[in-house]
Amino acid sequence: MRTALVIGTGLIGTSAALALAGRGVTVHLVDHDPERAQTAAALGAGTDAPPPGRVDLAIVAVPPAYTATALAAAMRDGVARGYLDVASVKGGPRRELEALSLDLSAYIGSHPMSGKERSGPLAATADLFEGRPWVLTPTAATDTEVLNLALELIALCRAVPVVMDADAHDRAVALVSHTPQLVSSMVAARLEEADETAVRLCGQGIRDVTRIAASDPAMWVDILTANPGPVADVLTGIAADLDETVRALRSLQSPDEERRLGGATDIGSVLRRGNAGRARVPGKHGTAPAAYEIVGVLISDQPGELARIFSDAGREGVNIEDVRIEHATGQQAGLVQLMVEPSAAASLAASLRERGWAIRQ
Repeated sequence: MRTALVIGTGLIGTSAALALAGRGVTVHLVDHDPERAQTAAALGAGTDAPPPGRVDLAIVAVPPAYTATALAAAMRDGVARGYLDVASVKGGPRRELEALSLDLSAYIGSHPMSGKERSGPLAATADLFEGRPWVLTPTAATDTEVLNLALELIALCRAVPVVMDADAHDRAVALVSHTPQLVSSMVAARLEEADETAVRLCGQGIRDVTRIAASDPAMWVDILTANPGPVADVLTGIAADLDETVRALRSLQSPDEERRLGGATDIGSVLRRGNAGRARVPGKHGTAPAAYEIVGVLISDQPGELARIFSDAGREGVNIEDVRIEHATGQQAGLVQLMVEPSAAASLAASLRERGWAIRQ
């Protein structure tokens, strides 16, 4: 791949352009808002000048509602050898293209499974896709050359290709992406009018659950409008679990001991099912989830403190597998949770304690 055209310079389009441009591909940028394309170009994602001729690959990175229209226009203009979209739903755009009776041999659907709460070109990074799954949904008509161009794009972005049926993809993302966004927003909405005293008690748990609630509502309306059925199906199951849980909680308030015991059993069942589901979420590098030990370190809010912790851990020869920071409300301090292999936890805690760190395990 020597040349590419990115249509839509939001987070995903600009990030792909940055990755391609950084690896020597000549990238042309176009957006319905010329200022966004100019911003992406200024960031080093390519040029907002039109391509002088046909490019190798056109990447359509516009909202799902406009994906088929943008693809059809590009294909009719013959701007590329191959055409690929990165919309977060796949079945709808494909059916729209089929209804237009276009030759789809030059087209392949795709969806990089990565993103941020922030949107727009200024949120883009060249490493956004590194190590992340990038779904491809070829049709029976997709030409081998176009599939190879898509695989090259994924390789240049250092992502991991996953081939799926378009409708199976939409059901999958309804479960692992679209429904979590709605549930996160629903929980965060409970905080809007909560008493200030309650809000001041917010800890890491509520921060984890509501992190993605900061996402752009307009963007998510577009996404959910394109995949309403599968999301509604998942929410129906969650609603049934919620009804059961509410009944169980009410039973815990009953003066009847048998009802209370039944309620506790039902609550425990939901929590255990949650344990089982969480255990299936892939861990580091997409492998089976690992059971890490947590070494907690009290840290002051001062420049260089995190670097000092990692440096001290490195001297002990311990690899930090993951890290979380739990901030103390109203205090210039927090708790850093270092996740390490169980065999390394005791030695790391002892080493850090010797170096003056306050350890909480």
